Amino acid sequence: MNILPADPGVSRGGNSPGHGAPASSAASGSAIDGRAARWQSHRAERRRELIKSARKAVHALGSDASMEDIAAAAGTSKSVFYRYFGDKAGLQQAVGEVVISQMQRRIHEAAKGAQTPREGLLAMVSAYLQMAETSPNVYTFVTTYSAGESGTAIGGMAATGALGHFFEEVRDMIARPMRAHLGTGKEAVIGYWPTAAIGLVRNAGEQWLAAPESPGKPDQETMARQITAWLCVGIAPELETLDPHNPNP
Repeated sequence: MNILPADPGVSRGGNSPGHGAPASSAASGSAIDGRAARWQSHRAERRRELIKSARKAVHALGSDASMEDIAAAAGTSKSVFYRYFGDKAGLQQAVGEVVISQMQRRIHEAAKGAQTPREGLLAMVSAYLQMAETSPNVYTFVTTYSAGESGTAIGGMAATGALGHFFEEVRDMIARPMRAHLGTGKEAVIGYWPTAAIGLVRNAGEQWLAAPESPGKPDQETMARQITAWLCVGIAPELETLDPHNPNP
């Protein structure tokens, strides 16, 4: 017979409430956390696969491909895309983040080796045009809002999201060498010119991208050099060659 007084901290099953229950709860919590982490990892991987499939579909089908067309090309249903991205604008944003991140890295790498501000501009413009030319359909898809979707737009083009952040960073990349080259006292130029430059690069680049192939259409390298010349010296050289008495020589 056990004549020792019972330990109030020990239950009949022999487990202390102060030790056994928390251990069981901790194990259960760890299992739940592990399952949640695996599920999150699975969803992230699945999302990447869908973005990759959507990008391939848009490249092949065109920038106006419907969610149903994109889903069919990906071998799944459009409800899956809606579950992961909400709507077409959400898919555009997701694909845009990937595409523009790659474009951003390319432009950073291109600008690193530049010896002068003009070389830096040419490198950035060239990288931008090359990436856009690689797949005009994908570029248009990620820079244009779907009809009926919410969002600020300028001329139908997306002005927010990943593309907006991308152009903000490029603007800052342009401003830094300008600030070093011009020195102090030129804040008006440094403040406005990079923003104006982005508008010129983007609008000229998109017009060039949309233009049909023809003998008069410049190739990518020629267009990059032309845009860079416009940025650096404008059209003054062309104007200076004109005879005011004979504007059409």
